[in-house]
Amino acid sequence: MDMRERIAAALKQAMKDKQAERLSTLRLINAAIKDRDIAARGTGEESGVGDAEVLAILGKMAKQRQESARAYEEGGRLDLAERERAEIGVIEEFLPRQLSDKEVARAIDGAIAEIGAESIRDMGKVMGALKSKYTGQMDFGSVGPMVKDRLSA
Repeated sequence: MDMRERIAAALKQAMKDKQAERLSTLRLINAAIKDRDIAARGTGEESGVGDAEVLAILGKMAKQRQESARAYEEGGRLDLAERERAEIGVIEEFLPRQLSDKEVARAIDGAIAEIGAESIRDMGKVMGALKSKYTGQMDFGSVGPMVKDRLSA
């Protein structure tokens, strides 16, 4: 079952179970995917976005909510922070398991070896290989500096 089907099935189940918060989060996910589909059609891609792109959308949504929850906590709005965390929980149901630090390090080493990267100039190729294989499984914002360290050493 692809990502769209899983999300649609979860949406229907949330409607049947009358889970209002879960339903609203699933509708937000669907809306984000449809927005990206519309943008893809503008570039000539009629079938819409694939699972890898859906995973990227979900990862971005989770990250946005983590930042919002942090901001709400700093502002003393714990009720809103809790709502953001609940949305993160729903979004993460559809994301693959996050890799541990050791697994991330092994993935970086494997990508460097696979590409034959030798200098910082190859960083884009390494990041591209990692994104194609591990979308949704690692935070590329923190992986970038790790790749840079390995290539500059």
